[in-house]
Amino acid sequence: MFRTLRLSATVLGNVPRCRSLATASSQLPLHGHLPTSQSPITPKLQFFNSVTEDGKQIPTYRVLDGSGKVIEGAELPELDQDLARRMYQNMLKLPIIDNLLYNVQRQGKISFYMTAHGEEATLIGSAAALALDDEVLGQYREMGVLLWRGFTYDSVMAQCFGNHEDAGTKGRQMPVHFGSKEHHFHPISSPLATQIPQAAGVAFALKRDPARRGRNCAAVYFGEGAASEGDFHAGMQLASTIPSPTLFIARNNGFAISTPASEQYHGDGLAARGPGYGVQTIRVDGNDVLAVLAAVREGRRLCIEEGRGVLVEAMTYRVGHHSTSDDSFAYRPRQEVEDRKRIDNPISRFRLFLESQGWWNAEDEESFKDQVKKDVMKSFKRAETLQRPELNEMFEDVYAGEEPWNIKEQREELKTLLKKYGGSWEPWKSELKKYKGEGKELL
Repeated sequence: MFRTLRLSATVLGNVPRCRSLATASSQLPLHGHLPTSQSPITPKLQFFNSVTEDGKQIPTYRVLDGSGKVIEGAELPELDQDLARRMYQNMLKLPIIDNLLYNVQRQGKISFYMTAHGEEATLIGSAAALALDDEVLGQYREMGVLLWRGFTYDSVMAQCFGNHEDAGTKGRQMPVHFGSKEHHFHPISSPLATQIPQAAGVAFALKRDPARRGRNCAAVYFGEGAASEGDFHAGMQLASTIPSPTLFIARNNGFAISTPASEQYHGDGLAARGPGYGVQTIRVDGNDVLAVLAAVREGRRLCIEEGRGVLVEAMTYRVGHHSTSDDSFAYRPRQEVEDRKRIDNPISRFRLFLESQGWWNAEDEESFKDQVKKDVMKSFKRAETLQRPELNEMFEDVYAGEEPWNIKEQREELKTLLKKYGGSWEPWKSELKKYKGEGKELL
């Protein structure tokens, strides 16, 4: 031990004086050999609570003001008359379909419905910015994306009524839970936010596919309420670290069912979370369809070129109730909603722009709306007369590969019940008539 102390003293004797130590430390690299960061060293004790250098809130990108005029300093995205008219026409379709099916639900003809009232610009602007074969994972209100891609009124009605023409979910899913393999639109799930980490996985699969790498992204839609779930953070983490070309499109519409945004987070919206994951981020006026078009176009480009996640926060307002199971006037003033419809209507804003360009007029408006109403009503009347899918289809598409024993067992049990009650008990007889084949394919 004595020998060790002598050695230590000898070593310490060779250490420079304090003045020399200070000189040596000043020559250290600016980052001080930090193991996982390039953060500069500072002697100043200072906390921060902002992702902007000046401590101000994140700005919101806008092109058109409330009267449809291009704001000072803004540049119009690449746009011609045909594209602009098509975007506006698709925006007009949404409230017409929504109003009809909302009333149909109130009549008891379908079980459930959700509208996109007030969010038309966010949906159609983003849909127009994506490639038709980009993979889309929606939440609840993305019917407009499907319509943009060619989804028909008949397909909308088939899904909401659950009849045998419902190719996406075969009558086994709630209304407005669309899915279409043809249109690269993954089936919607009821549980909140599950599509967010799934999208990061889909995007990673795209990145691994030589035919689609560098050409496609996965776009995922969700509300600010869904961003309060752990799935949001899992998806952002996966897309930023694996990484994968995932385009996160957040519809910040003010309310998660009945909870206002002010009670959901204390920070500066959802855009503040992007830099925490090293994700390129922008906040855009979700009621300005041209701003959404430009932001999502650029976001998609960055997403594919860099091969990692991009976050777009669209600031909008949910004018309609959350769903047919909700009365929003129980938690917000009716006058607030009416003021939003009048002052910041995304459809009116874009129409004023189109009229100023000479691309739309009152006659176009009236004739297009009349035609859409006729076509939608025709599809509705047709859909409510169609039968549900064959009973046997409930056992199909559950598992891939060889059918497992439990599915076979359940099919045999249903056969037994059909033989016992199908031809003699009136409730079963009347119910079976609603199905294509009336269950006879099982017997």
